[in-house]
Parts: sequence; structure tokens; C-alpha cells
Amino acid sequence: MQSTGSKTAGTTQLTYVFDAYCGWCFGFGPALTEFVRQNADSINLSVVSGGLFTGDRVAPMSSAPYLKSANATIAAQTGAAFGDGYSQLVSDGRFVMDSTDAAIGLAALRTQDPTRALDIAGAMQTAFYRDGRSLSDPETYRAIAKSLGLDPSAAVSSLFTTDSKDAARADFVRARRLGAISFPTLLFHGSDGSVVKFGFPTSTAADLTRDLKTCVRAYAVA
Repeated sequence: MQSTGSKTAGTTQLTYVFDAYCGWCFGFGPALTEFVRQNADSINLSVVSGGLFTGDRVAPMSSAPYLKSANATIAAQTGAAFGDGYSQLVSDGRFVMDSTDAAIGLAALRTQDPTRALDIAGAMQTAFYRDGRSLSDPETYRAIAKSLGLDPSAAVSSLFTTDSKDAARADFVRARRLGAISFPTLLFHGSDGSVVKFGFPTSTAADLTRDLKTCVRAYAVA
């Protein structure tokens, strides 16, 4: 699925700011993926890591007792299915979610095929929220690369390199500049420089298409 790439005349430019350790992003992912599929000929989507658990927020799951109730709400409102592997991590409480490592992982895989950034983001969230796999573990990215038809060895060798770390930091900076302070955030870019948030974590693909058309009518397409 083409999700990001060079700017093409006649396409609407969108940015998706997410965090691989964001449960609401996990719930939102299928609707966004379907929306992108349905509108593939008219949109160009960039995927950016926002940085949810960084700095002082990097801590064991036991420090976030709200997770179980939050996950129940996400499941009820989006249909997301949290797997046994993830549920075991929550119950154990020792696992540490580090969004910087996840952002580095996205950046490393994204270099292999930028047009599949949304697929990569979805695979990362599946690895964590269904299988309970750490997004700090190189072997997780080896498995993801293999599942997506990317180069597993290149995925591992490009992790935690200067280029990947710089790309992750650049994502965080871009997210802040765009005003994305919660996740998921989906943004429409107008030709006049306007940046407009649209959609909600519980939006369906149809909702997103409707909201996109509203933005296109209100702003010139970039």
C-alpha cells in the first residue's frame, strides 16, 4: 500500500502522527488503512512518530495502572483485539515502553520503502499489541521486515545507527511543529500553508473520507 512518497500534482497531502505504543493508534489503524486504500489515487500520506513515552515517561507498565481500563474502552469503541502476548505484559507490569526506540525502528524500516510506511507502522503495532513483542528488540524488526517482504538483515543492521536516530528525532520535531500533542493525529495540508486536523480515534474509513472532502472544499489542495 502506498502511504508516502514524493509529492505528486493533484494529490492531497496528509500527515499521520502516531506512536507505536499508543493503544488508540492501534484501534484507529484499520480504519486509516482502509481510508488510504479507498483514496489511494488522490492522497499522499506521510507517517511520523510522535513520541508518547520519552524522557521521564519511559517507565514500567506497572506505573500506568490505567492501561487495562483504557484498553477495554479502545476495544469497545474501535473493535481492536488486544492479544494474549500483550495482555501478559500488562499483567506482569515490568515491560518498559520506549517510544524513541520504536521511532528509530520505524525510521530504519521506512528507509527500505517509504511508500509502505503505514504498513510498517501497522505491523509494529500488531507485533506489540497482539504478540507482546518489544519494539526495542532488533529481532522484532527482523520478523516485521520478513512479513512485509523487506530485507530482514538490512532492517537489523540499520537499527540504532546515526541515520535512524536522526530520523527519529526529526519525526519528533516535525510532530511538535505540526502541533500534534495527542495521538493519533491526522492532518490535512492546504496549499495556503494551512494544517487542519481531521478525524477522531473512533472514525471509520467512511468518516475520514467525508471529513477529507470537507477539507478539500474549504482549502485548496496542496
